[in-house]
Amino acid sequence: MSTNYSYFCPCPRGLEIALAEELNEIAQLAGPDANLKVHNQVPGGVHCSGSMIGAYQLNLRSRIASRVLLRLAHGSYKNENDIYDLTLEQEWENWFEVSHTIRVDVTAVKSPLRSLEFATLKIKDAICDRFRERFDERPSVNTKTPDMRISGFLDAHNFTIYLDTSGEALFKRGWRDDTGEAPLRENLAAGLLRTSGWKPGMVLFDPMCGSGTILAEAAQMLAGIPPGARRRFAFEKFDNFDAEAWLAIKGDFKPNPLPTVPTIFGSDISGDMVNITRSNLRKAGILFDVPLKQIEAQEVKPPVDANGNPTTGIMLTNPPYGERLSVRGDAAVPTDELFVAFFSAFGTTLKQRFAGWSVFLFSADLGLPKLLRLKEARKTPFFNGALECRLFRFDMVEGFNRREAAKPKPEGA
Repeated sequence: MSTNYSYFCPCPRGLEIALAEELNEIAQLAGPDANLKVHNQVPGGVHCSGSMIGAYQLNLRSRIASRVLLRLAHGSYKNENDIYDLTLEQEWENWFEVSHTIRVDVTAVKSPLRSLEFATLKIKDAICDRFRERFDERPSVNTKTPDMRISGFLDAHNFTIYLDTSGEALFKRGWRDDTGEAPLRENLAAGLLRTSGWKPGMVLFDPMCGSGTILAEAAQMLAGIPPGARRRFAFEKFDNFDAEAWLAIKGDFKPNPLPTVPTIFGSDISGDMVNITRSNLRKAGILFDVPLKQIEAQEVKPPVDANGNPTTGIMLTNPPYGERLSVRGDAAVPTDELFVAFFSAFGTTLKQRFAGWSVFLFSADLGLPKLLRLKEARKTPFFNGALECRLFRFDMVEGFNRREAAKPKPEGA
């Protein structure tokens, strides 16, 4: 009988409900060997449990989780020595070799300890001392590309120690060239797609696609490509790694038939960004047509279907900040003036051309509806890293613009 473990799957704040839904779906797909059960949501993630096969499945299939952390121990603490003792008790040698490099990270909420750096050092010392006592050798630390990541979590009274089964964060899908941090991480893009209600087969349009993160996530979902299909994981270096089971899981997914008619569309003001999106889609394994255009967002029209008729669907985009707005702007015009003029024009475009669409804009600018001169139907709070954001929903109703034009103008206007 396989051992069951407790897991914690962290995610971008605001996506806990979406992640819990996704994990329940993965539990259904993964079958009895994974024995996955979803437990409670907490701010910043979801607790679940399952076998080691379950961890393989979560890493391969979760689009929204940031990592899959395996809980090794949980206990109360009063000082750093308690943390050291609990860490030293763990059988690290049953998980990895002394030749593997390690990295330790600690996060805390309301911990009374004065220094998290000192707590981190005590965890590292305990792991190294455990190996030194048994093998007269200790693992080396590698903060950039460690074989094993160990995570400690402290609240006011309790300490939990986790072994990271993922390795690099799960938003790193293995297809993007590491040329700096993408403004929108892949797992956040996947969460926004789920929150918007988009499902494969529905029309999706991103008119400010940047490097194509939203489009690539949607296209992989449409193709049936698991997000972890193109990368490696830390669990592949665990002593108990079952290579045969992992190969069977990876070989088990069946890609969906290629769509014959495009349903995912993108555009951007920058030709370079359109080219990068095209390249990223190719690297993400997308073998079907995702039509892309170089065009300013305030000039866009709805994509057309096979008969040349305008479509309706979901628009989901992460509007740019100052730099990308001025790609073709007049350098003499201040960025904030460009910003106001751009969103005013874009709001007019939405009202005039996108009747029947559900429009979702993800932004850190909480005054965005006012700039667009639109009333949001809903706003959902999220965090992009430490940055507080909103996903604004606008329902573009038929006749929207005619009604607005018919409104009596105030005197003197």
